[in-house]
Amino acid sequence: MVKIGIVGVGHLGKIHLKCLKQIADIELTGFYDTNPAIAADIESEYAVPHFDDLNQLIARCDALDIVSPTIYHHQLGMQALRQGKHIFLEKPITARLEEAQEIVQYSQQHHLKVQVGHVERFNDAYLNAKKHVGTPLFVESHRLAEFNPRGTDVSVVLDLMIHDIDILLSIIPYPIDSINASGVSVISEQPDIANARINFSNGAVANLTASRIALKKMRKMRLFQPNAYITMDFLQKKTDIMHLRDYQPEDEQDFLPLILDLGEGKGKKRIFIESPDNIQVNAIATELSLFAQSIRNDEPCAVSAEDGYKALQVAYRIMDCMKKQAELAQHNMNII
Repeated sequence: MVKIGIVGVGHLGKIHLKCLKQIADIELTGFYDTNPAIAADIESEYAVPHFDDLNQLIARCDALDIVSPTIYHHQLGMQALRQGKHIFLEKPITARLEEAQEIVQYSQQHHLKVQVGHVERFNDAYLNAKKHVGTPLFVESHRLAEFNPRGTDVSVVLDLMIHDIDILLSIIPYPIDSINASGVSVISEQPDIANARINFSNGAVANLTASRIALKKMRKMRLFQPNAYITMDFLQKKTDIMHLRDYQPEDEQDFLPLILDLGEGKGKKRIFIESPDNIQVNAIATELSLFAQSIRNDEPCAVSAEDGYKALQVAYRIMDCMKKQAELAQHNMNII
């Protein structure tokens, strides 16, 4: 039994708390939250002890699940690590690169587990698509959300696009050659919409778009690779796979076969469309269960601190590019 405490029981933290209560091999020791009203409601509704002193909670746990605003991830994470506790950090791993680097280094030196909450790794759409992913050469993603003040303390790149950055890095294991990006602040003080074009050393290209001022939600990614086209709808948890193979004469005997004629002298291809049944997992419960398993069995975390750091590195490269583009645009306007 792994004893886990939770820090932060706001919207997402409450979901984590409910999941932790339901996982058989986890003992939810208690929670810490700085809002007295929220803490009282949660303690009453879920019969989970509330700790006024975070150090007392940490002392009674094997691990801490940190679901606080991003700006506190480093402070809270290091507080638990220094007391010899494993940590689960919601995405992004931290607000700043040097903070993430310290967490990576300290956890490695002291043999402590750190898992980052890149929850889309456990979405049905990704789990169904993963075994079909080969060598994507073009990736396109759109992650759109209706405006919500929660999360606007950081750029939309750290708020939303970070999910797709992590997925992208997990399916294209090659260095990034260059990044072009632009973003606009519409409602908040940080960019609310952003687009990034990422070029990899193997020739692959990714075009990522994220917005938190859309009229309706969308969370889709499309992968194009030799002889296959894969779509992942993270919102609907649905995967569609279109793949090609060489045409065989007996294909004509099938009911309404999809045959693609490549042109004179180039032959034909048979098109197959597959929509795998959803695995139907609770993504948050799955990632938390795997975190506990990594502690219990001394196994690598499903999404490591290094994974979180790499995603954050790319996010900062995107944000730096956006800043330069904005400065250039302002300079040109001043000239005019």
